[in-house]
Amino acid sequence: MPNFTDLTGLASVASATAASLLLLPGIVRLTKPRLALLLGAIFVLMLIPFSGMPLAAYVRGVTGDLSITTQVLLWCALLRPWCGCVTVKAKHRLALLILIALAALALYPMALGVGAYDPYRLGYGNPQFVAVLLLVALAAWFWKSSLIALCIAFATLAWAVGWYESNNLWDYLLDPFLSIYALAAIIICGVKTLLKLQRDRSC
Repeated sequence: MPNFTDLTGLASVASATAASLLLLPGIVRLTKPRLALLLGAIFVLMLIPFSGMPLAAYVRGVTGDLSITTQVLLWCALLRPWCGCVTVKAKHRLALLILIALAALALYPMALGVGAYDPYRLGYGNPQFVAVLLLVALAAWFWKSSLIALCIAFATLAWAVGWYESNNLWDYLLDPFLSIYALAAIIICGVKTLLKLQRDRSC
């Protein structure tokens, strides 16, 4: 019988697989019932055992558990066609991506030995680190950026109850795939902005 961590880990991989379908060209032309049926079918397919293990388990063996932040973003993407309440303003989405990118650039190089300080140690219950996260969440909430506040709140709550096998808060906030996505999205956004400025100047 899989434990709670395994169930949520498998569900996160199945969610990521289903959400990736939304990137396919022409997928938005499907009616909402058909889109729901397709996404639901892929989600269930990833959880069906093949050779003793679900397909999601094989993927999870390579990727590891996705962070809570990643799962929040995945479910926002999955629910967006049906729930307008999960639509995020572009500036708030960009702000979250910038926070993720900055945190990743500060965490991963130093955790791998670049510099004498290892910020990963802060994730083992450092009260100042938790306090800073709380302040960032409160500031985001007052700024009406509920996505940032919810990502931090859910990640901190999951860490507090020991949702994952890891007891480091960073693993609930970030994962390598989320970091790469954030950096790539920021670069693409920057390039598009520069191209737009160049077109405006040439007009």
